[in-house]
Amino acid sequence: MARLIDVGLERLSDILMEMALLSEKSVSASIESYTSGKDQTAEIRAWSEEIRQLQDDVSELAIDIIARYQPVATDLRFVKAALEIAYGFSRFGRYAYDIADVLELGDLAGCDKSPVEITSKTTKEMIRMSVDAFANRDVELAKNVQKLDDFVDDKFRESLDRAIHAKYQDARCAVSEALILRYLERISDHSSYIGDSVIYIVTGERTPRK
Repeated sequence: MARLIDVGLERLSDILMEMALLSEKSVSASIESYTSGKDQTAEIRAWSEEIRQLQDDVSELAIDIIARYQPVATDLRFVKAALEIAYGFSRFGRYAYDIADVLELGDLAGCDKSPVEITSKTTKEMIRMSVDAFANRDVELAKNVQKLDDFVDDKFRESLDRAIHAKYQDARCAVSEALILRYLERISDHSSYIGDSVIYIVTGERTPRK
């Protein structure tokens, strides 16, 4: 027999999946802007704002569910985790906009963009895995997301080392790379946190954070 609370919980899931799709699209578009030089800042800003508004919808619905139904156990864990996951997706949108904004530094056509391209591939994989882990409540997939986080961290540190030791002739290349890899590092962190929220929904346990 269906419970009244299930309608609200299903709506929460639907909003989160809508946020997930917009987040993925935003991050992919921001990387494309950097690698191709095509300015998509306006579109990415609009998507980021839409994601933020959806986060507000999640917060309002979560409060309503708690007030109406006083959920416990698995239901309460899901509502709590939904707030965390919504925050993660909202950060994806914000960092995507920050990445696109790097184009304001000027002409980056002559920069070696391979470090960003390599790192963004892993970061986008982490986003996709975290979304799939949530959609399917897949604990093993969520754990695999967390395992990829170190790779992105290492790429960011390597970029800082190149910038510090002046291995670039053009300062704009060094600054743009370091900024974007920092944003990708933060996106990967939030992907990992979403994975942890999935584990919490299913098992009630948390993964110790670094």
